[in-house]
Amino acid sequence: MNKNKRLRQGQILKVVGEQAIESQDELRKELGRRGMRVNQATLSRDIHEIGLVKTAAGYRPLQSAAGVQEPAPPASLGRVLKEFLSDIRPAQNILVLKTPPGSAQTLAVALDSEKWKEVAGTVAGDDTVLIVTPSPKARLALQKRLEEMLK
Repeated sequence: MNKNKRLRQGQILKVVGEQAIESQDELRKELGRRGMRVNQATLSRDIHEIGLVKTAAGYRPLQSAAGVQEPAPPASLGRVLKEFLSDIRPAQNILVLKTPPGSAQTLAVALDSEKWKEVAGTVAGDDTVLIVTPSPKARLALQKRLEEMLK
């Protein structure tokens, strides 16, 4: 799969996960508002390949529409921070979070589940989570937010 297609399909999943989308045209327009131009034929193929189905609540991935059990929700961020966070290191628009070995993934999943606007993305290794923010100002706000959760 080429990277444009992968990105487009990722954005489609993001849109239908964030809001109820009733039609392909509505989805196409929302993607356009997000800067992603797509024609109806391509969108239709993407919907089929992703496995979206139309439900009373709008488009949903087939697994969740069919009632397949969803994975357990991640642990609360506050609890995970208190249990695993050992250090916070700021760097421009990046926060580097240190954890004991094997704990970074747990922390990254908890952070991602919050869907905070200050977090552009996370990358987790074994004992380190990198949080990329849109700006140094957003990084500072996020750092303060995390530090408050530790109190």
